[in-house]
Amino acid sequence: MHGGAGVIERAQMSPQIEADYRAAIAAALENGYRMLVQGGTSMDAVVAAVSTFEDDPLFNAGRGAVLTAAGTTELDAAVMDGANRRAGAVTLVTTVKNPVQLARLVMEKSRHVMLAGHGAEALAREYGLPIVAPEYFHTERRRLALQRVQAAAAARPIELTEADKHGTVGAVALDAQGNLAAATSTGGRNNKLPGRVGDSPLVGAGTYADNATAAISCTGEGEYFMRIVAAHALAALMEMKALSVEAAAHAVIHERLLAAGGRGGLIALDSAGRVAMPFSTPGMYRGVIRADGAPVVGIFAD
Repeated sequence: MHGGAGVIERAQMSPQIEADYRAAIAAALENGYRMLVQGGTSMDAVVAAVSTFEDDPLFNAGRGAVLTAAGTTELDAAVMDGANRRAGAVTLVTTVKNPVQLARLVMEKSRHVMLAGHGAEALAREYGLPIVAPEYFHTERRRLALQRVQAAAAARPIELTEADKHGTVGAVALDAQGNLAAATSTGGRNNKLPGRVGDSPLVGAGTYADNATAAISCTGEGEYFMRIVAAHALAALMEMKALSVEAAAHAVIHERLLAAGGRGGLIALDSAGRVAMPFSTPGMYRGVIRADGAPVVGIFAD
């Protein structure tokens, strides 16, 4: 799992906040793991794990989403099944409590891959997903972050952290049947223009899964991930150049993304259970849980 890259500066994080993040990541990992040990699929696991992040205001997804320039929230999410390359995605969602669950609904209950705005929310209501008022997603932390970003844009002397700008959450999983799945969810970029869509809900850009290669979820400056079609580029390097998941992930983040002018990170998992979690930022909220059930959590680069 990841909870966002480029959002962490060691000097700006108190011991208590660090402990809170570590506990939240471990809880999400354990929720996904529980689905697997109970016989669930990799899709069950990634949706459960990402839903946990969406319910936690620490992360830029669901409850803790950043605000647009107009002070509203617009949520994006995507899922992809590596067994059959079916996918579902939603964008510009404003009232669905768990957008990742709606993305799965699009995949399983519609003829489409992506739905936006009112159409996506109508599907959520049709199938009984929890609906909330838009204000549910608004937190004081994000309101203050929007003020800081807008003040900086007005050229006032104010310091911004990466946490003020963007963030994403995601999960990848491998189940007992050997199937991979990926899920990604985000509130997008702080102070974005209303209507902006990033890489997270775009299949092949921020989210991708194929049993033949890997399951991938990306985080960082979405416009750059879209330009290099980052998630699919990793899978293509594995397929066409026979690179390992680790080598392909390194090439995408530390070569292609940097060459395009972007920064960020990703998590990738292949069908043999090999994990890659590269990032080109000061840190990335991340964690992995294997068959022993012991979560391993990281935040900083060292």
